[in-house]
Amino acid sequence: MELSHFIAGARVAGKSGRFGDVFDPATGTVRARAPLASSDEITTAVAAAKSAFPAWATTTPLRRARVMFRFKELVERNGDEVAALISAEHGKVADDARGSLQRGLEVVEFACGIPHLLKGEYAGEVGTNVDSYSMRVPLGVCVGITPFNFPAMVPLWMFPIAIAAGNTFILKPSEKTPSTALRLAELAFEAGLPAGVLNVVNGGRDAVEALVDHPDVAAVSFVGSTPVAEAVWQRGTRASKRVQALGGAKNHLVVMPDADMGQAVDALMGSGFGSAGERCMAVSVAVAVGTAGDALVERLAKKLPSLRVGPASDSAAEMGPLITAEHRAKVEGYIETGVREGAKLVVDGRGLRLQGYEKGFFLGPSLFDHVTPEMAIWRDEIFGPVLSVVRAPDLARATAIVNGHPFGNGAAILTRDGGAARAFVDRVEAGMVGVNVPIPVPMAYMSFGGWKRSLFGDHHVHGLEGVRFYTRLKTVTARWPDRLSGPEFMMPTMR
Repeated sequence: MELSHFIAGARVAGKSGRFGDVFDPATGTVRARAPLASSDEITTAVAAAKSAFPAWATTTPLRRARVMFRFKELVERNGDEVAALISAEHGKVADDARGSLQRGLEVVEFACGIPHLLKGEYAGEVGTNVDSYSMRVPLGVCVGITPFNFPAMVPLWMFPIAIAAGNTFILKPSEKTPSTALRLAELAFEAGLPAGVLNVVNGGRDAVEALVDHPDVAAVSFVGSTPVAEAVWQRGTRASKRVQALGGAKNHLVVMPDADMGQAVDALMGSGFGSAGERCMAVSVAVAVGTAGDALVERLAKKLPSLRVGPASDSAAEMGPLITAEHRAKVEGYIETGVREGAKLVVDGRGLRLQGYEKGFFLGPSLFDHVTPEMAIWRDEIFGPVLSVVRAPDLARATAIVNGHPFGNGAAILTRDGGAARAFVDRVEAGMVGVNVPIPVPMAYMSFGGWKRSLFGDHHVHGLEGVRFYTRLKTVTARWPDRLSGPEFMMPTMR
């Protein structure tokens, strides 16, 4: 099957002659080919978005909100189809696919309130017969560059708010999982978006660079690895564009001795191995404090072999395959590195082969103990089903370990001690913090984003931060004099 782009309200066949393979990770077979956009195709998409912007920007916020309401209803009605596309190209199990779609739809719900969210401020009589007010206005053509692991959720974190705020949008999804974005664009067009307001172009690095460099693009939102996030941020800001670039993560879960160990194990199982660890909010490091370490590792070692790995078609599966054979080999390389560096490999997930799915990109869960901050498996973002346990004598040292990592995306603590939780929240250096919540993904009306090398730029994603990112402030000072006065040569003052 040959996929397409979506430009100016219609699917458009690729013209570059270059394609990328889209795999079914469960079977290891190619299910489709995605066209890789040329610079001319990027130019066509930007031109379509630029042409649509003036009319869409002057459409009332209420009418734009009504399109979002219809879009939400259409996505819900076609939710099973969209979730199936997610599973088919990413490999995540069906419940996980549906859950990620729901988290994206929550941002659409938030965007439905855009008339309220765009309200400015008003101050009357700031001077004699002078009033002042502010308004938030759209930027123009905005671009979203999204990762393979959340083909619906992350795009839905971006374009609904951007479009509801009056911008037009070009979405460049991962070339590994492009079908979901194309279907979402069709549903948005069916909901009433004018042609050109939302466009989808497929491609790789060349497409990203062409979009970031294009002079008619006003803003770029990116989610991916830290090296690419930093490159996009530097490239975009050098061109005076507004950029938010979310990078990598190494999320830590601190387990205190007073935590319920059964609950801790369940929390680590779900947060560490859900979606095969291919989440920016996955817990990849458990910091066991004091006496918690031995009990935690012992229970994990007993329970991990029971984790059911399988394709999305298996309704009982709890973890699916990795995205590609190359990525699986990379994760296996980290397991080898951890052993070589001296960490204790308690559970080895390598060598897993499922009957009937021998060519699938499956990898079982792996567990390391006695990991230290000097090791690559602690330092690097593995992005796979590998959990490392680090030992710490007390909360102060545990917090220092978390803060010592160059990433600061998410962190969490499991404890029954309110004082310990409060101290951790106050001192941990991360953008999203959980207290007895292992995956602290904020709700749509809050904002998602990390600190340090997990985020480049000033704005987090969705919530009011998203509205601020996709708009700029205009402040008006107005006076309606009864008669014109002569020229004034001093700095104007209010009196």
